Amino acid sequence: MASRKKKGMHWYRMDLHIHTPASADYQEPSVSYLDILHKAELRGLDIIAFTDHNTVAGYAAMMREIEQLDYLERLGRATPEESRLLAEYRRLLERILVLPGFEFTATFGFHILGIFSPRTPIRQLEHLLLSLNVPVEALDRGITEVGASSDVLTAYRGINQAGGICIAAHVNSSHGVAMRGFDFGGQTKIAYTQDPNLHALEVTDLTSRSRTATARFFDGTKAEYPRRMRCIQGSDAHRLNMQGDRASKNVMLGVGDRVTEVLLPERTFEALYEMFRSNDFSRTRAYSAKPLDYVQSAREAGASLVQSFHEAMTQRGGHLYSIVADVCAFANTNGGTVYVGLSEDKNKPPVGIPNPQESIDLLRETISRKITPPLDVDIDALETLGQTVIRIQVPRGQDRPYAIDENKIYLRDESETTLAVRDEIVNLVRQGLGLTAKPETEPDQASAAETSASPEITALETTRPAAGPPLAGVEIVGVEQKGDTRYYTMHDLRNGNMVKNVTRMSARKLWHYAITQFESNPVDESRVVWQGDYGLWQSYRRAGEMRYDLVQRTENGVRTYYGVTEGGMHGPWQAFLVPENEEEDSGGGLGS
Repeated sequence: MASRKKKGMHWYRMDLHIHTPASADYQEPSVSYLDILHKAELRGLDIIAFTDHNTVAGYAAMMREIEQLDYLERLGRATPEESRLLAEYRRLLERILVLPGFEFTATFGFHILGIFSPRTPIRQLEHLLLSLNVPVEALDRGITEVGASSDVLTAYRGINQAGGICIAAHVNSSHGVAMRGFDFGGQTKIAYTQDPNLHALEVTDLTSRSRTATARFFDGTKAEYPRRMRCIQGSDAHRLNMQGDRASKNVMLGVGDRVTEVLLPERTFEALYEMFRSNDFSRTRAYSAKPLDYVQSAREAGASLVQSFHEAMTQRGGHLYSIVADVCAFANTNGGTVYVGLSEDKNKPPVGIPNPQESIDLLRETISRKITPPLDVDIDALETLGQTVIRIQVPRGQDRPYAIDENKIYLRDESETTLAVRDEIVNLVRQGLGLTAKPETEPDQASAAETSASPEITALETTRPAAGPPLAGVEIVGVEQKGDTRYYTMHDLRNGNMVKNVTRMSARKLWHYAITQFESNPVDESRVVWQGDYGLWQSYRRAGEMRYDLVQRTENGVRTYYGVTEGGMHGPWQAFLVPENEEEDSGGGLGS
């Protein structure tokens, strides 16, 4: 069992990406809307959405057919066949929640799903599409090519403001906002996947356990992508039944061939809407005959920037304080989840919590008493491998910095919780005051957090590869010798912070690595692998992930960026990415 069901909560199967004959590229134009509903019932679906290309004509046609049959019945003029059809529609619509929606084609061909309540007037949805510059011809014919439509962020905002669920469609494949190999700026990709009006990402590899799986990339562990994104899957069905081999790249999925399960109190749009806006990511999972153990899945990912594990919560030994310190650190960083009652070792049986409600009450009271300003966290109990454990979900704090006992300020640095240093505290205060902390040496380089909140991305920024530093890693921008000690100024590219007076002894993991490399393995430009002014010094693997030490020629000299992750390598930097099938041999030699 993945988790303890909350009272009255049930798992429902949904496919929110289904086309109908109203899409011009539908492969079986003779299929009826009743056929689609029958297929959804056969696949065990509870919730579906009709999402035709740039139109709601399919859903509207089905509702007109039902209204006409109902009208004939009320007049007493329905034939036996018409009465049978109406009864079948009523039975199926009682069994399946069918939602109106569309798949909008934004500027540069990106696809976005908008899902709405059945009570939303069709005219309102058509007006929304027209306001997004969908031409009338596309609205009538359901075609994908719509010319100069609105940009991605405008579409997100419009769908959200209209009360819809906004989902970026098949983000990791063609027409997706996060597809690999599409040469647009890293800042733009951050905005397109982190925008607050976007509620979820639809991915085609939700069941993948690969370290490069899309859901893993957007799980909040990448500091340049600080907002964890809910990932779901849908069939994108353009026919009733699958055509081709599922393992083939040319397979065409049918209704319900990729299904997501959702945990809801009731099968309504309102409940679904609330779930998509919640921070409880255990309420969605890929449908499988064997339900996912959400906690065990988290253990397989291990401790990270956004999750930690504690076997005990006793005050003796400092276990309870360590939990509270993690809560404080997550609130000051990107938010996260603390699991109590098990270690991060996925092979070690969980010890569990014997009195979960008492423990939840103690945790809630301790967090409330020790952390200031007040911080709202969600605490509940889950079951995993036959044991009950506790989960604390911590939001990214809106009133930072948060402190324990009014004076101890913690941050999360990859998989560790550490006390913040002076300059980090200053940056937290600035953030709490709504000020922006930009690196002194990069006045024009926006941080990842700034970009994700940016309301507009221009066409020029979208089409031109971004220059400048990568969006991850760390750069040493200054060093000063005082007596026997060197003091470094670190530019942390993950969050834009500039931190002074860092010593080799006080440095955190990535900072320590950069300082060690700076002192013992200085860059030799003649041995750098260059692509124009961009260069690779070395690559290496850390914690199962490839990292890169990169070099850039500028007017002011050569700059070095240490420990850059794949997510931070935008534009010209992507030329140095090591293909996944070659990573085993990329051991970290110079220029490797």
